[in-house]
Amino acid sequence: MEELTPARTGRKPRAPKKTIVGTYPIDTGEAAIVADPERDGGYVLEVNRVPSSYVVPGAPEVLEYDYMRWIAGFIAGHELSAPFRAVHLGAAGCALPSYVAHRWASENIAVEVDRGLAELVRWAFDPPVEIRVAEARAFTHALAPGSIDVLVRDVFAGPDTPRPITTVEFYRAARRTLAPGGLFVANVGDRAGLPVTRAELAGLTTLFSHTAVAGPAEMLDGRAYGNLVVAASDAPLSFAGDVPWRDGADYLDGTRPNRD
Repeated sequence: MEELTPARTGRKPRAPKKTIVGTYPIDTGEAAIVADPERDGGYVLEVNRVPSSYVVPGAPEVLEYDYMRWIAGFIAGHELSAPFRAVHLGAAGCALPSYVAHRWASENIAVEVDRGLAELVRWAFDPPVEIRVAEARAFTHALAPGSIDVLVRDVFAGPDTPRPITTVEFYRAARRTLAPGGLFVANVGDRAGLPVTRAELAGLTTLFSHTAVAGPAEMLDGRAYGNLVVAASDAPLSFAGDVPWRDGADYLDGTRPNRD
């Protein structure tokens, strides 16, 4: 991306010290890059006024958001031979893909449906990963069987994950793309009672031998609104994170999985 002009200022960023703070038009609305007043070089990427990533350019080891650390905890706990290949559905600022690439010297592809957002992130943050512009489910179905080791799903439309990537049919495509013993891990937004998490785990259990869920105790107990991370694999799961985690079987209460 050669240049982007912040909609707020109308001024062209200057090299070699480009100014990235500002509000920018993207395909789905607008994105804002906001400087962190408490950390020099830290930025929050907001997509349609929702904080989506925290990025420190040149410092990919920084993971500011809890749920990203939990996803990394499942990856760290899994028996993967580095370098491995990971696909991240939902790119935003590429904070997590950049971390995984840095931490495990792995090949990472970030998938973003919004071309304008992808171009902004390439220009502003220059992440050390490949960004592909595509719809998450279509990209997953197009992957070659057994071609990746980790599939991360972190896609939201407002507070919810789009239904087409929460169904048994999507999970079947995800499992097909994974190498033997590969890992599927997803960020889930849920509320008291965990109806969304239970439906996702019910669907994953129809295809994978092992499932698990990690998050704060009040979320795992179904007493709060927030995020959990679910994982699935045909190999045993482990978690190297800073919050509790449980076997996904604990949440199979007869809830029906989503289907197309």
